[in-house]
Amino acid sequence: MPILIKPNARLYNLDYVRGIAAFFIMLYHFLGWRGFEYTSSDFFGRIGLYGVAIFYILSGLTLYHVYFDRLKYSTREILDFAKKRVLRIFPLLWLASILSIIFYKFHPSIFDLFMSLTGLFGFFKWDTYFATGAWSIGNELVFYVFFPAFLFLLKNNKAGFFLFALIIFAIGGYFAFFKLKEALGTEDAWSIYVNPLNQVFLFLTGIIIGYYLKNKRVNQISNLTVLGLAILLFIFYPSNGPGMELTVGLNRVIFSSLCAAIIACFYKLELQVPDFLHKPLTLLGETSYSVYLLHPLVYTIVVFILKLISKSGYNFNITGFIIPISLIGTIFTSYIVYKYYEKFFIRLGGKKL
Repeated sequence: MPILIKPNARLYNLDYVRGIAAFFIMLYHFLGWRGFEYTSSDFFGRIGLYGVAIFYILSGLTLYHVYFDRLKYSTREILDFAKKRVLRIFPLLWLASILSIIFYKFHPSIFDLFMSLTGLFGFFKWDTYFATGAWSIGNELVFYVFFPAFLFLLKNNKAGFFLFALIIFAIGGYFAFFKLKEALGTEDAWSIYVNPLNQVFLFLTGIIIGYYLKNKRVNQISNLTVLGLAILLFIFYPSNGPGMELTVGLNRVIFSSLCAAIIACFYKLELQVPDFLHKPLTLLGETSYSVYLLHPLVYTIVVFILKLISKSGYNFNITGFIIPISLIGTIFTSYIVYKYYEKFFIRLGGKKL
């Protein structure tokens, strides 16, 4: 039976985008670890970098959609919001970080371990983390801390909010056109790129999309047209050079805007999705956090096992099996972790203080 997707109901359409982005980021890493060298013209190079940007915009939009009318500014309500975020984010972050330390034989200092497990690395040492991709979780934690203030300002002083937003976008422009552009190709580039000040404009973009579109009806033909054009431009917009070229200068403006347009269109999309597509896409969206953080660990285990098999005397070429088995293994593992680990803490977070 087809599922009717409507704006302002359960945001299944955004679940789809979240799951697809996580899947493509996983594939981007797997191909890169098998030796594929990306340029800024490669689709997977683009989605590998801007898949995280999609997460940030989705995060801001989803939180706005859920909390704008619900969040009351009492100590109890703020603590309840914080509890939900902590129990949603930290248990899997701890699991992925500890397993990464064990698997990759890291020897972190007590201070770095403390910063990682408390989430404080996102505020002070955003380039010091142990699980692959955890830098973006550190950024998210920073955004969550300031989200109630963003919402309070938007509710009570719209002019102040948009002035503040203008400053945030100006900071993003400073990183794109000056700070990161000057550091491109150096050892400092990654540390500058993962700085939350270089990413917060994306989270704020999601809030602004929610503010303007939450209660608006959109012509579906126009919506689909814009969505199709945005996806085509994302894939085919001309850009040459190393992949990180996409994160600086005009490219940063164009690709961030395209991500925002794609998410805004999906947000207001009304369509009937066949059940055979709805269920796997919804499941992929629900398990996307596990897919994102656990796929490097699954890949490591798969490579280790296949190498053992190939060394055991069997005439076995492991190369062609690594990515397919890693994909299947990640999706299966993520489902198990989501169902029996993440959901326990989600339910715990749902209980009122």
